[in-house]
Amino acid sequence: MTSTLTPPGFAARLKEATQADHTAAETSGFVTALLAGELPRTAYADLLTQTHAVYAVLEEAAVAQADSPQVRPFLHPGLVRLPALEADLAFLLGPGWRSEGVVLPATERYVARLREVAFDWPAGLVAHHYLRYLGDLSGGQIIRRLVGRTFGLEQDGVRFYVFDQIPKPKPFKDAYRAALDAAPWSAAEQDRVIAEVSLAFRLNADVFADLGARHGTGGPAPA
Repeated sequence: MTSTLTPPGFAARLKEATQADHTAAETSGFVTALLAGELPRTAYADLLTQTHAVYAVLEEAAVAQADSPQVRPFLHPGLVRLPALEADLAFLLGPGWRSEGVVLPATERYVARLREVAFDWPAGLVAHHYLRYLGDLSGGQIIRRLVGRTFGLEQDGVRFYVFDQIPKPKPFKDAYRAALDAAPWSAAEQDRVIAEVSLAFRLNADVFADLGARHGTGGPAPA
């Protein structure tokens, strides 16, 4: 009797194919030092400044492509992060946060890539959307706890990581991955999405490297 194995869906293949780039980004020296409580609150505010620059463009692109059948299944009002980011930055840096924060060169390159692909390539927007929001609902929750404990932040300052309209992240993430599996992309388009997610992880790692240079941390954490 011959058994047939169901091949993995696109979401599983995407995760596996980009895992190395994902791990390299999340084990950067800056992230490791921040989560270990070895950096000042200004370093955390600096991270949120870079994050704000990225989400300002990402969420602008999501609005621009909201009517795309390829994009619509991934959008949810509870994902929108910009108002929470701005509240966090105002709390951490004061009312003049827009002039206080410095957008680093790696962040500018990340933003430039978003502007290049996220406004007129639906699957490209989804690639960046996937990396950011599923990350916020996963590892972002660990960051929220550790940063909150280090700097004594319960809500103000960590609102970015609070998803009031998504009380149960796991079912939401499962539905998101199911939407990836169901996306009407050819094999070639899926390969493009995988490549774009890998690139996005590398761009994110570059931001952490710039932050590390700015705040005196090293490169990737030792294995």
